[in-house]
Amino acid sequence: MKRRTAFNLLALLPVSGMGFLARAHEADVQRIEIDEDEWFDRLSYLQYSILVMGEAEESGSSPLLEEERAGVYRCIGCDLELFRSEWKYDSGTGWPSFWDAIPGHLDELPSGFGLFNPVEYRCARCGGHHGYLLSDGPQPTGKRYCNNGAVLVFKPDQA
Repeated sequence: MKRRTAFNLLALLPVSGMGFLARAHEADVQRIEIDEDEWFDRLSYLQYSILVMGEAEESGSSPLLEEERAGVYRCIGCDLELFRSEWKYDSGTGWPSFWDAIPGHLDELPSGFGLFNPVEYRCARCGGHHGYLLSDGPQPTGKRYCNNGAVLVFKPDQA
């Protein structure tokens, strides 16, 4: 069974202690299916390994760590807006981190590993893996969306 098919099936199953897979439908994000050949055409090897295979980029390798302009961060797989620049902060981890996300634009799935039991999050449109959600972020949410910069596209606000 392909990983994408397995993820789609997991979205239908109850998750212990969390009800069903957390997916906010308020944003009316239309799910799209992208086949393997199209992923290969759209993405670099690194982007594919993160977005499709669920791997991670090397800590400190993203040029987005230094990005300080106002704007929006989008999924490289389908261009869905995920984060606003005012929610970005330096977590000291070496990955772009955000304390909030655009409502309904991320699917959350408990990963079930490690002491911290982070929640994996994926793009609600294309299902691409972006990173992990932890509860050690700053106020007002206390959340840390720890994202792979290689699968984000930054679009600055127009002046």
